[in-house]
Amino acid sequence: MTYDLIIIGAGPGGYVCAIRASQLGQKVVIIDKEWLGGVCLNVGCIPSKSLLRNADIAHTLRHRGKEFGFSFENLKLDYGAAVKRSRQVSNRLVKGVEFLMKKNKIDVVMGTAMLKSPTSVEVTAQDGSKKTLEAKNIVVATGASVAVPPMFNVDGKKVVTYREAILQETLPASAVVVGASAIGCEFATVWNSYGTDVTLVEMLPRIVPMEDEEVSKELAKEFAKNGIKVKAGTKTEAIEVAGEKVKVKLSDGNTLEVDQVLVATGIKPNSKNLGLESVGVKLSERGFIEIDDGMRTNVPNIFAIGDVTGKLALAHVGSAQGIVCAETIAKHETVTLDYAMMPRATYCYPQVASFGYTEAQAKEKGYEIKVAKFNFMANGKALGLGDYAGWIKIISDAKYGEILGAHLIGPEVTELLPEFTLAHNMELTAEEIARNVHAHPSLSEVIMEAAHGLTEGGYIHL
Repeated sequence: MTYDLIIIGAGPGGYVCAIRASQLGQKVVIIDKEWLGGVCLNVGCIPSKSLLRNADIAHTLRHRGKEFGFSFENLKLDYGAAVKRSRQVSNRLVKGVEFLMKKNKIDVVMGTAMLKSPTSVEVTAQDGSKKTLEAKNIVVATGASVAVPPMFNVDGKKVVTYREAILQETLPASAVVVGASAIGCEFATVWNSYGTDVTLVEMLPRIVPMEDEEVSKELAKEFAKNGIKVKAGTKTEAIEVAGEKVKVKLSDGNTLEVDQVLVATGIKPNSKNLGLESVGVKLSERGFIEIDDGMRTNVPNIFAIGDVTGKLALAHVGSAQGIVCAETIAKHETVTLDYAMMPRATYCYPQVASFGYTEAQAKEKGYEIKVAKFNFMANGKALGLGDYAGWIKIISDAKYGEILGAHLIGPEVTELLPEFTLAHNMELTAEEIARNVHAHPSLSEVIMEAAHGLTEGGYIHL
């Protein structure tokens, strides 16, 4: 069968690209070997946020009942019920994607794809049957998978990745989480909230190592308050299953004995066994597909989006790339994505959100900067919520007032971030954010207060 566009991979990049392409008049087919919605909807972003909501309630019931006036005897927390709820949330959204494919007249083919030429793809179904699809253009949106050091011997039971961890309905009494980026910090939060004794190990000098240094320090402090043991600057040298326990040897000389280990050490692109090399698509040394601003590879008619490109492994970035890709193919007006200024979010407790340059990065770029920070402790809404750890920091160019970055840690900061990215895109200054009237009482007032700190008059409530 012949199409205008074949998309390989139905995650947040692929299915969004398919919808936009269909809107622009393209005849589209999307292929996936496992599921619609990809890792994000099925075993990633969506079910983990459901579990984190349960964890928030569990933490409140276990540790803050007296503060909020709750009292009960024999509190029982059913983690299996939390997992079942997370599956219901995922399934609902996957069905939503199925509906969107039908609504936009996009054909869906389940099976394993192999590029046969720059315009043809062979699909092998689970029963072994094969069919060939032809198209003017092909988009590779196959995502990425867990990169596990071979000596860690993941068995899916005692030593697990996020895929096993997000589906298991029981929790270990004790655990080591190896890797303190978003996945590691989020699972540490969930498990700790339900009473698991968690040790978080990070090889780099600080947790959430891609964030501003002050954010890392603040998060480590809050984790420690909640009972999560943090070992940054510590390498995991060996993981060995010993009967019912797992022994984790660390570079600081300690060997921890726990019930389960979660390996969250990074990703690798799903670029193998696709036929990319046979059609001449250029890959980086690590196997990521190289693309230009229009998502084009070096081979005419072949494009790539999402985690497989190695640009920024975030679902919303893949979706944005998908829209740009579809518009490029349709020769429609589009935009150029600035990956340095993309929003980033980690849904641990407290939440972390950011965009743009850290202080160190802005200085390295040669900017003379101004920095302002305002604490949630001084915010009425945060105090009312009983959730007031953290702050918001804004970095601006001292000469022109351009907002170069924002770094947030605290209650629901992932929901506050879009004001900053929109302001940056519209070339607004801190003065204009400060003058924008924010509803009272609201968490967003912390944005306004921090912005005031960069104006001539200075902070209002500090």
